[in-house]
Amino acid sequence: MAHADPFLQVQADVLSTIQSSRPLFSSYLRIRSTAKSPNNPELSQARSELETTLTDLSADLDDLIESVRAIESDPYRFGLELSEVQRRRKLVDDVGSEVEAMRQELLKTVSANPEPDPAALPNPTEFDAALEEEEGGRGRGDFYASMELQRQSELMHEQDEQLDGVFRTVGNLRQQASDMGRELEDQAVMIDEVDTLADRVGGKLTNGMARIRHIVRKNEDTWSSFCIAALIFALVILLILVIVL
Repeated sequence: MAHADPFLQVQADVLSTIQSSRPLFSSYLRIRSTAKSPNNPELSQARSELETTLTDLSADLDDLIESVRAIESDPYRFGLELSEVQRRRKLVDDVGSEVEAMRQELLKTVSANPEPDPAALPNPTEFDAALEEEEGGRGRGDFYASMELQRQSELMHEQDEQLDGVFRTVGNLRQQASDMGRELEDQAVMIDEVDTLADRVGGKLTNGMARIRHIVRKNEDTWSSFCIAALIFALVILLILVIVL
């Protein structure tokens, strides 16, 4: 009854959550690498989303860990093979390691980007670094914008090619429909001609049969008269013989 195993149900949720957390983590690292300040709103939002996802993932992962601990003592009691137990243990370890690595990155961010002291004077070199970062951000923005434009151009080109293919297909279908229409018209003309010929032949056959029946009836009357005359002649001869003899 593997379909009723709660571990498999929670496993599906964990795998789905870890799959959705990976792009959030990648986005967080990208925003962190380009952010000028740890108080960046976009960085804070990305961090909050990632922390929420990791919290939900940790709760489900704890349930999986407890389940694995329960079946490790006596797997056969739960109808499981040792290979399945090892697979579950490996799954829990792999997901746990990945979650822990994400949490370590969040902790490194806190320690590597301390809150600035409002009373402290800024270092003059920070202005140069900020200016370079801003220029670099502009360069990256231009690069991303050009990449996006190129991607959109490629998508439009692909759509144009697909539309051309659809147009050619529709043209071929239209040509085929036109050819089929002409063939049907030709066949209709041929059928009309065949019907006309059939009517003519049927009329001729009817007339021929009528003539044949007339001839047969006429012949039947002639032979009947001949037979009657022959019988009368035979009776007369017999009467003469009877009288003579």
